[in-house]
Amino acid sequence: MRLKVISRSTDDFTRERSQDLQRVFRNFDPSLRHQEKAVEYVRALNAVKLDKIFARPFVGAMDGHIDAVSCMAKNPNHLKGIFSGSMDGDVRLWDLATRRTVRQFPGHQGAVRGLTVSTDGRILVSCGTDCTVRLWKVPVATLIESDDVSDNSSQPLAVHVWKNAFWGVDHQWDGDLFATAGAQVDIWNHNRSQPVNSFEWGKDTVTSVRFNPGEPNLLATSASDRSISIYDLRLSTPARKVIMATKTNSIAWNPMEPMNFTAANDDGRCYSYDVRKLNEAKCVHIDHTSSVMDIDYSPTGREFVTGSYDRSVRIFKYNGGHSREIYHAKRMQRVFCVKFSCDASYIISGSDDTNLRLWKAKASEQMGVVLPRERKRHEYLEAVKNRYKHLPEVRRIDRHRHLPKPIYKASRQIREMTESARRKEERRKAHSAPGSIKNKQLRTKRIVREVE
Repeated sequence: MRLKVISRSTDDFTRERSQDLQRVFRNFDPSLRHQEKAVEYVRALNAVKLDKIFARPFVGAMDGHIDAVSCMAKNPNHLKGIFSGSMDGDVRLWDLATRRTVRQFPGHQGAVRGLTVSTDGRILVSCGTDCTVRLWKVPVATLIESDDVSDNSSQPLAVHVWKNAFWGVDHQWDGDLFATAGAQVDIWNHNRSQPVNSFEWGKDTVTSVRFNPGEPNLLATSASDRSISIYDLRLSTPARKVIMATKTNSIAWNPMEPMNFTAANDDGRCYSYDVRKLNEAKCVHIDHTSSVMDIDYSPTGREFVTGSYDRSVRIFKYNGGHSREIYHAKRMQRVFCVKFSCDASYIISGSDDTNLRLWKAKASEQMGVVLPRERKRHEYLEAVKNRYKHLPEVRRIDRHRHLPKPIYKASRQIREMTESARRKEERRKAHSAPGSIKNKQLRTKRIVREVE
């Protein structure tokens, strides 16, 4: 008689110590699993539902200012430090880990409109409506981490008085120059009390300025005449300008694709442009119901965050038309400035209610130490959700958000107005001569003209 026996070695499945994990053997032959897709779909559905249950994006608030927070700046050399400036002239350095004020920089007699930090993280530049540019020494990381805050105020290294008020400032990503925005664009050096160069295109006030992360001599500005201008420091004149239908409040360059930038506009939309082709927007990002006041890209370049006058913070994918996340709070008022943290894990917002708020970039992300098995589990669930995200039930649960009543009503009203305008355009086209009325795409509709 012939017998078939299953034989196993005890060394293969016996634990050496009681604390060891039990070994599990699996046969991954797909022919043995006929219900694999159905099982994965249920896992994706459960993962999306768990994300909603564990969505707790708000980490904490940092209070200390006595007026609206108008601007913020990150320290590229220190992960936990962030600078904020308020409308009463107060500039502070915060420690995000403890959510405390580490250092104050008193001196401005008016609203602080711009903050930026040098490439090496040693010099802080501030400017405001008191017509002064002030340079401060940034405390080293060891001092930030200490608990000695008995003398937490600093004196400026230099104070430069100029002829007009300033509305923004930005430092080169690689270099010693920084640019200020006001009645004109001025280029400054750390060691000079006068601008080394000035650019002027028109007579309107320049409201924001941003240096390109890939090309140190290239910068973009937005002005109150609804224009977005491109300047090259190697040229004596401005390079290009595009005029839009409404004013642009802020600009952010994509750090991973330095030829692209996104503009935050007064019409509640953001427009992504390729600097080589300004006559058409690459993508239009819609969802805000009021003016978008500030914008900042993630260090990964895959998404950006916006703050709006409608008292909400939204996160967009760099190529997505609608936001993937919205953050709001009962006490949060109009948001004037937003920043991504240097590790892309957190978002900091500054608003009209004098507070800075710390949010998680991923609302349901687990904080603290994550074990290797937990991390593999999270990665697997993310892959499953991404595989079945197009199915109706998964998409419906993933996209659902609870909105404040004012934003919900305003969104509904905007949808009705947009649909009404579309119907009116269709009727006008139907009752006109064929070919006399051409449809304008949304990417070009808000662009008035391009000037070179």
